[in-house]
Amino acid sequence: MDSGATGARAKGTVAVVGGGVIGLSVARRAALDGWSVHVHRSDENGASWVAGGMLAPHSEGWPGEERLLRLGLASLALWNQEGPGAFLDGLPEAVVTARESLVVAVDRADAADLKTVGEWLAAQGHPVALTTAAREIEPLLAQGIRHGFRAETELAVDNRMLVDALVAECERLGVGWAPPVGKLAQVRADVVVIANGIDAPSLWPGLPIRPVKGEVLRLRWRRGCMPVPQRVIRARVHGRQVYLVPRHDGVVVGATQYEHGRDTAPAVTGVRELLDDACTVMPSLGEYEFAECAAGLRPMTPDGLPVVGRLDERTLVAGGHGRNGFLLAPWTAEAIVGELNGVPLAEADLVGAR
Repeated sequence: MDSGATGARAKGTVAVVGGGVIGLSVARRAALDGWSVHVHRSDENGASWVAGGMLAPHSEGWPGEERLLRLGLASLALWNQEGPGAFLDGLPEAVVTARESLVVAVDRADAADLKTVGEWLAAQGHPVALTTAAREIEPLLAQGIRHGFRAETELAVDNRMLVDALVAECERLGVGWAPPVGKLAQVRADVVVIANGIDAPSLWPGLPIRPVKGEVLRLRWRRGCMPVPQRVIRARVHGRQVYLVPRHDGVVVGATQYEHGRDTAPAVTGVRELLDDACTVMPSLGEYEFAECAAGLRPMTPDGLPVVGRLDERTLVAGGHGRNGFLLAPWTAEAIVGELNGVPLAEADLVGAR
């Protein structure tokens, strides 16, 4: 096993269990901070490979989720930072695929829900500009879609490009790789960070993390088709939610969400609903190539908040991020390094380990 970065400046050894966006972000940040780091990871693609890559605390917000909103906004600010030491520093510019979200409604009931979210955001001190001319903002929307609001600070990233870039950054910093482990006793390091998604409870029984299935589609642009949208489109379609996330070669469509154990086989019903809803919102997508269908397992918690904090003197956890793993990756990395250095983040009381 490659033990990672070594040398006089190393503060100690850290083992990160999990090689998804959370584990890689933690490993990279710890290595930058002077720790000797290795990551236990599998060769199989996990939930980070099957994701939309939206960084959308406003447009995903809902009344009753005030703490998650505040956490998401704190992490979005880290995504939007520029200069040396920023989360995006050293990563390819092409990782970011959109720099705005447009949330729209298809019918009156959906518009009422959208208004509820807008009023709730305003009550939290984050007003959004409601519009009744959504097609003037995004002409590719279907005729009849008028109601919406813009979230101008939100981003979207290419999830797969980002994971690959974080791997490359970790290797540049001397982070080592190791096989998966089934018990904490197998891990040799001063500190262990559990960041292996739905498998976290197998290492620390009692962690309130469970798998929730979600299907995601990839539609590829073809010559002669209408162009790829320049912003994330989130829509409420007869009570269901669908999102369209730009990629350089097409659009990612997602995502269903339901309890189905560890089943990762895409279901006909879920795929059909996603395609129907996507084309209801943006009919031109019907001419795109149907490139991929996949399902992933999000690590969810009962209250929707991640479990980030210290479990004992040697063990930390960074799990339960649900649908917000990419959004919360920078904040989680900062929170874990704060714990490593004995200086917890001010926001840590929001999501301390239960």
